[in-house]
Amino acid sequence: MAGVAFHSTELLIIFLAVSSFVVNCCPPSDRAALLAFKSALHEPYIRIFNSWTGNDCCHNWYGVSCDPETHQVAEITLRGKSEDPIFQRAHRTGYMTGFISPAVCKLPHLSSLTLTDWEGISGEIPRCITSLPFLRILDLTGNKISGEIPRDIGKLHRLSVLNIADNYVSGPIPGSIGNLSSLMHLDVRNNRISGPIPGCFGRLHMLSRALLSGNQISGTIPSSISRVYRLTDLDLSTNKISGPIPASLGKMPDLSTLNLDFNRLSGVIPASLLTSGVNNLNLSKNSLEGKIPDAFGPKSYFMVLDLSYNKLSGPIPRTLSGTSYIGYLDLSHNNLCGKIPAGSPFDHLDASSFESNKCLCGKPLIDAC
Repeated sequence: MAGVAFHSTELLIIFLAVSSFVVNCCPPSDRAALLAFKSALHEPYIRIFNSWTGNDCCHNWYGVSCDPETHQVAEITLRGKSEDPIFQRAHRTGYMTGFISPAVCKLPHLSSLTLTDWEGISGEIPRCITSLPFLRILDLTGNKISGEIPRDIGKLHRLSVLNIADNYVSGPIPGSIGNLSSLMHLDVRNNRISGPIPGCFGRLHMLSRALLSGNQISGTIPSSISRVYRLTDLDLSTNKISGPIPASLGKMPDLSTLNLDFNRLSGVIPASLLTSGVNNLNLSKNSLEGKIPDAFGPKSYFMVLDLSYNKLSGPIPRTLSGTSYIGYLDLSHNNLCGKIPAGSPFDHLDASSFESNKCLCGKPLIDAC
């Protein structure tokens, strides 16, 4: 009987050990989804996928992280530009081709998908990506991804980062984007996105950065953007945006950078922009008219103030010399007239800041008044 008891104890120990190993492994369904994801990609130089072997995808699979309690895949982080030793040994950045397999949508607890700077990944963003209820980060920067932003992207209520910059994404910004109540960082720069900025943008109350430059966005700037009170950085440059600049942008409490250059904006410069907390203001290369508002004061602080290549007229406001600081000022290529004020900030600027105007005179120009 003692032998039988000892044998039973051995079996129990083995069973518990095996059970513990199984429990601590990632689910077979997660492993299968990762392998299908891998099979759609080809990375010949760094060979990061060589580590994707064995039954436990939570252990030493490069770029894969799992939830410590459930052992389900939570993050995929694969960057083509990295200081990781595997890249240093290869003495190069990564290059990957292929496409993002819809199999990634079979990872129900995925919270972060980062697949950046591989240069050669093409195809579309899988439409099923919007079925991942825990997704917080979607970062696909620096590839050749095409197609449109999924129309029902707004279903991702936990999404805080949407970064698809430097790709070939086309089509409109979907109206459902206004439902992304957790979105903090939006970067769609340097794509082929067209159509207007949805009026529902004002519902993105958590948004702090909205970078939409280098696209083909048209229409006007919706005044609803001014309701995004946490916004600090708004970049709409190098698009086809027309119409006036909403004066309400100058009343946004945290906005510090506003880039609207290289568009088709018209009308006058709102005085509110010059008395706000914006300290990087670029309105160059538009069709803005009228006088520069004489609204500067001791609280005015600009790292950059670029109003060049417009149709501005009248004199340079004397209140500009009363600002606390202007690091870079460009008023060139307008229809300004009159004497350039003396003193700061004008005494540290060169002639290029004032050239090609109608009848400006005085230092640093060679034309005396």
